[in-house]
Amino acid sequence: MGADGLIRALAVGALLLAGCAADDAIGVADVDTGRVARIADGDTLRLADGRRVRLVQIDAPEPGSECWGNDAQDELSLLAAPGSEVELERDPALDDRDRFGRLLRYARSGGRNLNLALVDRGAAAPYFFRGERGRYADELLEAAEAARAAGRGLWGRCPAARLQPGRSLAAGEPRG
Repeated sequence: MGADGLIRALAVGALLLAGCAADDAIGVADVDTGRVARIADGDTLRLADGRRVRLVQIDAPEPGSECWGNDAQDELSLLAAPGSEVELERDPALDDRDRFGRLLRYARSGGRNLNLALVDRGAAAPYFFRGERGRYADELLEAAEAARAAGRGLWGRCPAARLQPGRSLAAGEPRG
């Protein structure tokens, strides 16, 4: 290889390294998979290998104690039925785990972002813990505003519910 070839090879190598560093700087997602064992509530999965996964950047009402809580759990069960395979995406801009040790992830099933689908169906609301906005924050807000405007899910059934992404969802008492 001549001097020109060597210079060209070094330049290409430098560009490749710069590209990798840029990917690390912007946070290339870590992706993993798992099989759903059970649905704990409207925003939490238990996987067959024992891992617990909290769907990041959303909050669903609690089953049994909040308006639409049981329905939110049912919606997640429809999207990620026990036995189904889910793809788990970590957002490097956000915490890896919550204070309970659960993995904080976006989940996909059948190519669908479950976090976004739950918000779009009115089964959950965006929740930006400590004001931190992840990679799908804008889409989550748009989906919530559309669901609220259309009265889907909790937005049509829970008068106490408010869209406040900086706070955990308070959907109010269960309705009889």
